[in-house]
Amino acid sequence: MKRLTCRILVTALALSVVVPMATAQEAANPAPYANETPAKHDARMQWWREARFGMFIHWGVYAVPGGNYKGKESPGVAEWIMRNLQIPKDEYEAIAKQFNPVKYDPDAWVRLAKDAGMKYIVITSKHHDGFALFDTKASDWNVVKATPYGKDLLKPLAEACKRHGIRLGFYYSQSKDWYHPGGGDSQLWDRGSKVSFGEYFDKIAMPQIKELLAGYGDIGTLWFDSGMPDQRALAERMVTVIRDAGSDALLSSRLLVGGKHTPGLRGAKLDELREVGIDYLSYPDKMIPHNPDQWRDWETCMTMNENWGYRASDNKWKSTGRLVHMLIEIVSKGGNFLLNVGPKGDGSFPDEAVDRLKGMGEWMKVNGEAIYGTERSPFESLPFNGSCTWKPAAAGSGKPGTIYLYLFGLPAKGMITLPITNPITRAYFLAQPDTALKVEDKTITVPAPLPDPIATVVAVEIAGEPDVIEETPRQER
Repeated sequence: MKRLTCRILVTALALSVVVPMATAQEAANPAPYANETPAKHDARMQWWREARFGMFIHWGVYAVPGGNYKGKESPGVAEWIMRNLQIPKDEYEAIAKQFNPVKYDPDAWVRLAKDAGMKYIVITSKHHDGFALFDTKASDWNVVKATPYGKDLLKPLAEACKRHGIRLGFYYSQSKDWYHPGGGDSQLWDRGSKVSFGEYFDKIAMPQIKELLAGYGDIGTLWFDSGMPDQRALAERMVTVIRDAGSDALLSSRLLVGGKHTPGLRGAKLDELREVGIDYLSYPDKMIPHNPDQWRDWETCMTMNENWGYRASDNKWKSTGRLVHMLIEIVSKGGNFLLNVGPKGDGSFPDEAVDRLKGMGEWMKVNGEAIYGTERSPFESLPFNGSCTWKPAAAGSGKPGTIYLYLFGLPAKGMITLPITNPITRAYFLAQPDTALKVEDKTITVPAPLPDPIATVVAVEIAGEPDVIEETPRQER
């Protein structure tokens, strides 16, 4: 009985310190978007569903050591160097005094993203080291007060995004914070600290989110991280603050559930996310799900090499072709692709990242039509090596819908027979739109050589929605 009583007391105490009392304003409007109409939700999601391709940026103090501190390579990813090498706070603050990104050119960043075919940018406003890239009043641990650069990094980026028609989103680590007392894992540096996570949430996380909402224009998405298991009340409070600020920012599932738990979400767990007001699922880092049927809206974030933050020794760069194929696979399954860049401490992008973004941009200039605003493949399997997306005709346009076939090589016998009942009205290479391909019934003749060695897109116009004949066996993709 003593053990049971003790357990009950411990649980009660934990709840009392972790979940602080909501304000009267928050209590009056819990989870305000939990019951929004499907039409309203679709309207908020429209730009994101159209975009399909975005840039992730991991940048902060950790870019200065670039994965190596005092001759030691950080195990794991570079942006976790403070935790992984257990760098004392005063030493990490000294590293911040070397963070002076004089080569930072936000306009060039945004133009590079736009030229790559990306439609939105998500940048780490505050990562797990607690360091803010903006002028926050909630803490002096920020780029304005703790570095020689002394200027807000997010304001000029927001202005550049607005100039170039790119949506801006903010990554924000709401649960992990190694620097501020009470933040997740902060006890590794502040042993014996009596500050609870609830107090940290009130004094740092909530005020900083309010600052981001108030000072940086229209925010496209708030990309939270790590999740807050068993802390639904805090997640609901955060959503309430965001919506009460008048923001329609899309919210990632990591506000409540860590990315690694996403593949296992089913039934009541998915319902809980909807009730809180989550807009899209964020799958585990670098994971492309096999058959993402849990939720219509989802996203995969991916690195170009092995690290998110800049690591000088990381030369394991994915090829442009591989990155294009990842984009195709994700979009063909109905998802968005958030591709990461880790800028250097001086504010420049690694040359290898720039080269890949430019290469992807060349492909997207020709084939972007098959990416933007498309839906997942209507087929369970395909009779060729490649993938597929589908774009319905605009309502009332009288135009045909289009199936986009991505060919990674010449199909067998140079022909593709689509398992549909719809008449095919026209087929052509997107790279050669004025030259029609030969079509006999449902069979398209594909001449050699293919126009693009990475992925050639064949546009197939049909009347109505695809009426698929499911006679072929399911093929792993």
